[in-house]
Amino acid sequence: MFTNSKVNLNIKLNVNVIMYTFYDKYNNKQTKLALNNQLLLQIPTSIQQQAWKEAQKHSHKIAQYNAYLNRVCLYTFLEWLNDQSDEVLSNSSIYPSEEGLYSILEVVNGVAIGIGRRRIILIPYENIDSESLRVPQEWIDIPTFVGDYYLAVEIDLEPNPEECTLTIQGFATHRQIKQLSKYEPRDRTYILPIYKLTKSLTVMLLTLDIQMREEVPELPILSELDAQNFLDMLGAASIYSPRLRVDIPFAQWAALVNNDEWRQQLYQRRIGRLVTKSQVKTNNLSKWLQNTFDNGWQSLNTLFSQESGNLVYSFRHHEIAAKGISVDAIKLIDLEMQLSNQSVALLVGLTPENDGIAVRVQLHPAKGQTYLPPDIKLILISQSDSIIQEIQSRIQDNFIQLKRFICPPGKRFKIQVGIDEFSVTEEFLIESLPFTQQ
Repeated sequence: MFTNSKVNLNIKLNVNVIMYTFYDKYNNKQTKLALNNQLLLQIPTSIQQQAWKEAQKHSHKIAQYNAYLNRVCLYTFLEWLNDQSDEVLSNSSIYPSEEGLYSILEVVNGVAIGIGRRRIILIPYENIDSESLRVPQEWIDIPTFVGDYYLAVEIDLEPNPEECTLTIQGFATHRQIKQLSKYEPRDRTYILPIYKLTKSLTVMLLTLDIQMREEVPELPILSELDAQNFLDMLGAASIYSPRLRVDIPFAQWAALVNNDEWRQQLYQRRIGRLVTKSQVKTNNLSKWLQNTFDNGWQSLNTLFSQESGNLVYSFRHHEIAAKGISVDAIKLIDLEMQLSNQSVALLVGLTPENDGIAVRVQLHPAKGQTYLPPDIKLILISQSDSIIQEIQSRIQDNFIQLKRFICPPGKRFKIQVGIDEFSVTEEFLIESLPFTQQ
């Protein structure tokens, strides 16, 4: 439909908008396009369903709805791009990746698509009376986020799913936004009136070979200690918009989310906090030492099946030599749809000592499996929700374990098992020591 060749443009941007309708030969769905290339796309029901499913993997209702709007926008427009006959357009892809979307949409509005060497940023909104394109500062001033083109996308979600549409209101380049927009510090956005946008999508497609970015200054270096402090501060799902914390300058916030690992940690913590509040029950380890186990847990000594026998042998074969009384307990964890209903076994061993209880934690395959799934994580979290230890399985790991640690009476800790966006958290409390070490 469009080509990426360099041509002399003689385009009148104030032409009357005349709509015509055609049918997408690939997907047999209706698409409308104005003569000034203001694109109107029907949002397929399948995309709405997919976007809604993925949006549930965020920490609270506001983040979930933001993720839903952005994914509806992203999937619909990307599908249209990939249907074009132009080779560059048809090879468009999500930036940075499908997996990377979760950590971005948890904290900021907007999604990115890579087109060859260029990047376009889609900024969706629902308000039909909106008069401005409002671009979050992250997409303008963070080097790894910056795009070449920024599209204002109006999403019209009708009660009838078959009538939901997406309209491209126009676009501006990165250079235009930096030079012409107004910066609003209260919500850290760049604001450009809709009437200043270029309505013709053809102009964007024909200028993909031209550099459209302003120079972006380097971000300050953030120390590991400062990053962990920010993660502790912002990891609670109750903080609806961590990007707007006035006590954290934007430059420091930008340095945090510019780092893929820290941004992913922030997302995981916010998801984990939600799980902790709604689902996690505290296991009383003092009662375990009296052979009274919490729901879902049982002593290894009560397991007699072949698989259970292997687990008992494996756990005790690899354990650190224990002194005095030792209690071992096991709980099966279902990994849901992440790994075709595969389960793993979380094993916790306790040994009373003079200053508390020595704790050993291991993760083993279950249901006849020989190896753990690759990339599954076993994490020790402190009472203040700081990560103390973390280990991740490799290919063909028979088990993974945390380093033995001592927990004094009156203290709590959490053990989290997670893979991809799914995680299960168990909280433990030691009230007192029912036994005295001789």
